[in-house]
Amino acid sequence: MSTPLRVLILEDRSADAQLMAQELLLAGFSLHWKRVETESDYLAHLDQGFDVILADYSLPQFNARLALQLLKKRGLDIPFLIVSGSIGEECAVECMREGAVDYLLKDRLTRLGQAVTHALEQKRLRDEKQQSEAALRESQERYELAARGANDGLWDWDLITKKIYFSSRWKSMLGCEKHEIGNSPDEWFNRVHPDDLQQVMTELAAHLEGRTPHFEHECRMRHSDDTFPWFLIRGLAVQDASGKAKRFAGSFTDITKRKQTEERLLHDAFHDALTGLPNRALFMDRLGRSVQHAKRRGKYLFSVLFLDLDGFKLINDSLGHATGDRLLVEVAKRLMQCLRPGDTVARLGGDEFAILLDDTKGFSNVTSVADRIQQMLRAAFGMDGREVFTTASIGIAFSTAGYDRAEDVLRDADTAMYRAKGLGKDRFAVFDTAMHTQAIARFKLETDLRQAFERDEFRVYYQPIVSLESGKISGFEALLRWQHPEHGLISPTVYLSIAQETGMLIPIGQWVLREACRQVQAWQAQYDSIPGLFISVNLSSIQFLRKNLLQEIDQTLLEIGLKADSLRLEITETVMMEDAEAATSTLQQLKARHIQTSLDDFGTGYSSLSYLQRFPIDTLKIDQSFISRMTVNGESFEIVKTIITLAHNLGRKVVAEGVETAEQLAVLRSLKCEEGQGYLFSKPLDSKAAETLLAAGHRW
Repeated sequence: MSTPLRVLILEDRSADAQLMAQELLLAGFSLHWKRVETESDYLAHLDQGFDVILADYSLPQFNARLALQLLKKRGLDIPFLIVSGSIGEECAVECMREGAVDYLLKDRLTRLGQAVTHALEQKRLRDEKQQSEAALRESQERYELAARGANDGLWDWDLITKKIYFSSRWKSMLGCEKHEIGNSPDEWFNRVHPDDLQQVMTELAAHLEGRTPHFEHECRMRHSDDTFPWFLIRGLAVQDASGKAKRFAGSFTDITKRKQTEERLLHDAFHDALTGLPNRALFMDRLGRSVQHAKRRGKYLFSVLFLDLDGFKLINDSLGHATGDRLLVEVAKRLMQCLRPGDTVARLGGDEFAILLDDTKGFSNVTSVADRIQQMLRAAFGMDGREVFTTASIGIAFSTAGYDRAEDVLRDADTAMYRAKGLGKDRFAVFDTAMHTQAIARFKLETDLRQAFERDEFRVYYQPIVSLESGKISGFEALLRWQHPEHGLISPTVYLSIAQETGMLIPIGQWVLREACRQVQAWQAQYDSIPGLFISVNLSSIQFLRKNLLQEIDQTLLEIGLKADSLRLEITETVMMEDAEAATSTLQQLKARHIQTSLDDFGTGYSSLSYLQRFPIDTLKIDQSFISRMTVNGESFEIVKTIITLAHNLGRKVVAEGVETAEQLAVLRSLKCEEGQGYLFSKPLDSKAAETLLAAGHRW
C-alpha cells in the first residue's frame, strides 16, 4: 500500500480545502491532509513532515507570501503551491521568485493533480541532484588527495621562458603518449573547444593580472579520439617582487561523468520520463518566448494545438497501465512525424499533449496539421498481439488573439479541445471568445456537481414499469435527478459527461444503486401483496466494465437485504460492444446470481441477432423513438412487431419505452409485449408520489 501524501492546506474556507483534497484523490493520490488558516497554526504544523503545501494567496489574517517566507526561514524544502480564487500576475511572479513552485486559479482546479505531481517530481530531482553533488564533492576531495600522487594531470608554466611542463598523467588524460606533446602553451590552448576558448583566456588573464585570487575553470578539451571530455582546471600564479606573475602551476581533473550527470538531470527536469518529449515546464517556456516574439514582431504568428486522446481511460482500465504507457509512447512518435523541425510537441501529463506550431503562415496551414495528426492517429496501434485504436480531440488557439501570457494561450486551446470532444470527439475546434464564457459556465457546473454529495442534492425518481397483461405496476426504473439550489431539478443529460470526465460517475452510480435498492426493499416490505416488485437501474459503460462491479452489487444486496431477482440492470448495446468478451462474462455471472438484465434502447445500436444470441440478456427494451411513431399499418409497427417476435423466439421479454397513448398500448398488448413504460402510465415521480401511486393499486 502506497504511503499517503501528506498535504498542509492554508485556506480559510473549509469547502475549498475539501475540493482540493477531493481533486487530489481523483488524481490517484492516497491522502492525509490538514487545513490551517492562521499563522500560529501554520507554524505549529510546519515541522510535522508534510510533503506539499497548498495555500490560498490571501486570508483574513495571513497570506501565502508571508507563509512562504516563514517556510524558507525554517530552512524547509517543501513544495509550495498557491491555489487562489484571484491573484494578479505581478503577485504570482513575485511568489514564484521567492520559492513557490506553481500557482493555479481555483477555476482551473482540475489541473491540481498534475501540478502537485510535477512539484513532487521536481523535489525528487532536486534531492537526487543534492545527493549527487554531495557525493561529487566527497569524491573531489578524495581525488585532490590522490592528485598529490600525480593522479590528476599536473602542469607547471614558466612565464618567463614561456614553456610548460605537462605531467605524463596530463598527456594520458588526453589520450597522448609522452613524446606526442611538447612544452609549448599551444599544446594546451589548441586543444580547448572553440566555444570555450575565449572564456578560458579571459579568466586566465584576470588571474595573471592579479584580479582573481586563483584560477579555476571548466572547459572541454580535444582528446586524441576527437571527442571533447570535460576538465576542471585549477591553477595558482607565483609573483615576483614587483608583483608580476612569473610562474603558474596547477592541475587538470576529468569531470566528464559529473557533467553528464548534470546534463541528464537538466534534461529530466524539462522532459517527460515516459515519452522523452518536452514536459509542461519546457513547453510553457517556449510558448512564453513565442508570445513575447509575437508582441515584438506584429507579422509573426504561432498556434497551439491541445490534444486529448479519446477513450484512453477505458484502454488503461481494460488493458492495463503498461499497455496504456506503450500507447502513449507510440502516439508521441506519430505526433513528431507530423511536425516540422522548429515545432514543439510536449506531453503535459496523462493522455494530454500540446503542440506549438512556430511561425505559421495561416489558418489553413494549422488546420491541415490537425487533419494530418487525426488521420495518423486513427491507424491501429499494435500492442501485445492485438490492435488498439484511439483518436484525438484537438483544440486550436491562434496568436492573432493578441495574447500577453503563455498560460492564456494554453487555456484557450484546452477550452477549444473540450468543445471538440463535446461535438463528438475525433475532431478539432478553433477557440473563439464564446467558448471562454461557456467554459466558465461549465466549470461552475462542475464545481457545483462536486459539492452536490455534500449538500445532499441528488434525488432518485421512479417511473413505473407496468405489466401489460395485468395492467398493474410490476416495477420501477430508477432515474437520477439533481436538485440544484439555483437551477432546480436537472436531468443527467446535462451533467453526466462532466461527471464521467471528472471521475464522479462511479460514486454517483454507486449511490443510485444503493438508494434504489433500499427504496424497493422498503416497498416490498410495506406492500407484500404486490408480488415480484423490482427496481431497474441503469449502468454506464464505466460502471459495467469495472472489475469489482459484481462485488459491489453483492455487498449492496446483502447489506440492504434485497433479493437478487428484485434487481434489474439496464445496459445499452454500445456499452456491451465496447468489450464484448468482458460483457458476456459479466452478464453470465449476473445471471448465475439471478439478477435480471435488460438491453436498453434496443434498435438504436448494433441490434445484431448474433449479439442477442451471444449475450444472456433477460429483457429487450424497445427505444421510444419506435413506439412514438407506431401505427397499425406503419413502418415502425412492423419494426416493433419484428423485435417482439425475435425476442420471444429467443426467450426474452420485452419492455416498450415511451408509451403515451391508449392506441399504442392497445397495439402493444395485441403483440403480446410484456411490459410498458411511459407518460400514459406516469411520469417519473419522487419516492413519496411513487408510493402513493403504488398504494392506490391502479390498473391501466
